[in-house]
Amino acid sequence: MSQTVDIPQSLKVFLFISVGLASEVPVCEAKAGLRPCSTLKVNKKTLQMEEEDNYDNIPLEDLAEELPENAPRYVVLSYELSHPDGRTSYPLVLINWAPATAETGSLTLHASALIPFQNASDVTRVIEVRENVEESLTTEALDKQLLPKH
Repeated sequence: MSQTVDIPQSLKVFLFISVGLASEVPVCEAKAGLRPCSTLKVNKKTLQMEEEDNYDNIPLEDLAEELPENAPRYVVLSYELSHPDGRTSYPLVLINWAPATAETGSLTLHASALIPFQNASDVTRVIEVRENVEESLTTEALDKQLLPKH
């Protein structure tokens, strides 16, 4: 299947190392109180996905302030999730930041890369954020979306 946006192998390797896709690294870092995270974007000129920023430890509220108001981004995040029964898990979460104020062409390219990127990164939890990033990227908001409904 042909894709509009290329996801370079080097980016997959980078995410594997920095965020710890499919490895024990994020679990160890998350248990130590760190929150590894990378932001990615689609380069409109080269039609390739590229890493924009990488954070070793960033509070969700600070991450929300770092995301551009008028441009879509993907955020891959190792998240510490505390369950009601006392267990703690560390899912890899893909946050799809697609603000309504972004230009249509950027949103279209971004949307066309979402499923291929999700498949390439083996991330199973996707959270859509289209507006109110400051309210949507909080521990309470992510817990509400990630924890099973009873």
